[in-house]
Amino acid sequence: MSQPAPSSNITPQKSLRTIDIASLIVGTILGAGIFRVPSMVAGQLNSEIAILLAWGLGGLISVVGALCYAELATAYPSVGGEYYFLQKAFGQKLAFLYGWARSIVIVPGSLGILGITLGDYMTNIISLGSYSSSIWAAIVVIGLSLLNALGIKEGKTAQNVLTIFEVLGVIAIIITGFLVEGSTDPAFNQQVVEPTFGAASLAIVFVLLTYGGWNEAAYLSAEAVDQRRGIFKALLIGIGSVTILYILVNLALLHAFGVQKMGQSNAIASDLFDLAYGHQSAILFSAIVIFSCLNSINATIIFGSRSSFALGRDWKIFSWIGDWHASGTPRKAIFLQCVIALILILGASFERESFKSMVEFTAPVFWFFILLIAISIFILRKKNPDQVIPCPIPLYPLLPIVFVLTVIWLLWSSIAYSGWGALYGVACLAIGAVILLFESK
Repeated sequence: MSQPAPSSNITPQKSLRTIDIASLIVGTILGAGIFRVPSMVAGQLNSEIAILLAWGLGGLISVVGALCYAELATAYPSVGGEYYFLQKAFGQKLAFLYGWARSIVIVPGSLGILGITLGDYMTNIISLGSYSSSIWAAIVVIGLSLLNALGIKEGKTAQNVLTIFEVLGVIAIIITGFLVEGSTDPAFNQQVVEPTFGAASLAIVFVLLTYGGWNEAAYLSAEAVDQRRGIFKALLIGIGSVTILYILVNLALLHAFGVQKMGQSNAIASDLFDLAYGHQSAILFSAIVIFSCLNSINATIIFGSRSSFALGRDWKIFSWIGDWHASGTPRKAIFLQCVIALILILGASFERESFKSMVEFTAPVFWFFILLIAISIFILRKKNPDQVIPCPIPLYPLLPIVFVLTVIWLLWSSIAYSGWGALYGVACLAIGAVILLFESK
């Protein structure tokens, strides 16, 4: 590894309370997926109990993953988060590839996915022409990047406010679902149709993708006021809150539509508002989704910039982003990921299915590295037997094995979904490998 270039003496400060971190976790997990995925899950399963069990199991598996991350984050607190875990377990070169992948593929791709989703719903309110979704996506990514560049105080305040609005929006969906007259089909409910193993597996994959994002908390371990158990408590609060909301959303939708109609809907939450308030409710529903996307974009900007900063701090070629500003943020890293996200949004705007292309670009690379991080738990325990672990994983090694197997499953599913589209992400990794080759000399 090249020697890092001299950087500012300003370092990350312990400025994030447990509630701030929990808010960021909720904002990252509670994305627009909950407005679409319940119908996809219902389409695979044929039983109300099976649907609710699937969402409960998703929360339980996420907690298992969170327990694994809590061990890593409290034993090895660093602004580099997952990047630092990989560096400790596998060495500097593999960590470089992950930092490169996050900076070039994973984080900008996530910003692009969220931005385009927001743009689709903003276009329902105000259309900006043929490329309206991409234009709105660019406006929001630029705006929130500038806000977070002002300082961590501004970023976390915006996050807390947006989380409140998003949770209120989800609660509005829950209340609406329980208030409308149920429209279940008794003839269908009398059928005893057991879901196949393949259908149940696909349903769980959909559910787990909707729970994604809690792992980002690792990047705030160095900024947590409570260094010992702050991340652990924030993960449990965040995932627990989201799990309760997800189950209540599904209960409300089942009450309103029943299993069969729920599984046949292509926009279940929008259909619910149409049923309850008529077609004029489209703007109200769009506003709820927009707040959800704003929340997730803001959280992603905060999390993503930390890993880019860590990359710049350790590698001379990227030293210009390894600078921590007096505002309490890695400003240059924020600007870098903003520019790359804008490039991806521009490229996706020429695709017929821009959302799908962004998922294909990011998902396989993301799950591959998450698998390596899961494996690093075993490696670090063996390499550092005397390491103090404030939050050790209970039932070790059983729970980490469950986590590893789950991630393998999600990696395989993402590759099967992306097909040849996964090669875009692989190509970006190959470019990172070439840079690493020259940087090592």
